[in-house]
Amino acid sequence: MTTMKTTHTLRQGVAKGLAAISATVAAHSAMAVNNLPGGPSVNQLDLHTPVTRIASEIQSLHYWLLIVCAVIFIAVFGVMFYSIIKHRKSVGAKSANFHESVAVEIAWTIVPFIIVTGMGLAATKTVVAMKDTSNADLTIKTTGYQWKWGYDYLKGEGEGIGFVSTLDVAQRQMSDAGKPEGDNYLLKVDNPLVVPVNKKVRIITTANDVIHSWMVPAFGVKQDA
Repeated sequence: MTTMKTTHTLRQGVAKGLAAISATVAAHSAMAVNNLPGGPSVNQLDLHTPVTRIASEIQSLHYWLLIVCAVIFIAVFGVMFYSIIKHRKSVGAKSANFHESVAVEIAWTIVPFIIVTGMGLAATKTVVAMKDTSNADLTIKTTGYQWKWGYDYLKGEGEGIGFVSTLDVAQRQMSDAGKPEGDNYLLKVDNPLVVPVNKKVRIITTANDVIHSWMVPAFGVKQDA
């Protein structure tokens, strides 16, 4: 009789556990998001797909420097773990008895210097190009306000146009009503900034109050104001 009660209790516990798991999966499915045009994407691990030359160069630098860092990581930890295993006390290894080594100190100073200098030189061209605002086809002033941005077209196509871009009110209303916010919650605005294709655009950033960060990942642009 006791065995039957125990089995029944276990079955009830398993059933409740499965029900809880099913409810959790259903809740996550209801909150599932989709890929947005131009990113970000669901489970995205890499940088945004570049749409400008600068962004493409940044992505290439990212990959090459990641390879360099991976090689350094493997080399350093490889030597470390080899030394731990090969020269452990249990196999009779004897530790060396020396106070200092000029050759080692020179090596671990010069080698990192060469690596860091090489990485810096490789990135210099792209960094300089990012800050090059000469011969711009269009100049736009962006002013950061709390929860909104102001845009003024100063030179080029659309000169004289100015407007304020704020979060879409419909998104906030849906959130306040307890409804799903949508995939682009906190991303959709009422007046998006529009720029021409295949043109050099100069962005002048400033702020009206606190520090703001103006960023377009697909353009490879991020500037604090």
